[in-house]
Amino acid sequence: MWFFAVLIVLLIGAVAVVAAGSGGTMSEEYDDRPDVRVQADGPLTAQDLREVRFTTAIRGYRASEVDTLLARLTEQLEADQPPEPEPTNDPDDH
Repeated sequence: MWFFAVLIVLLIGAVAVVAAGSGGTMSEEYDDRPDVRVQADGPLTAQDLREVRFTTAIRGYRASEVDTLLARLTEQLEADQPPEPEPTNDPDDH
């Protein structure tokens, strides 16, 4: 009986040591999110909305709602914009 009590105490101690970080170090943290860069002035494009990503916080936002709104705005902007002219490789175009 005492053997099992000592074994349980040792097991709990080992878990506490690992949980406290004494079992080894974690790798260095790095920010893997792309920068949110949207032009501050001028019109936004559908591509701007397609590429924007927001950071989240504890009391953040519901990501699915923001994604739905961005998709809707992207479709609306694409419908309102005239198609971009295709680039030509005509040497007389200089």
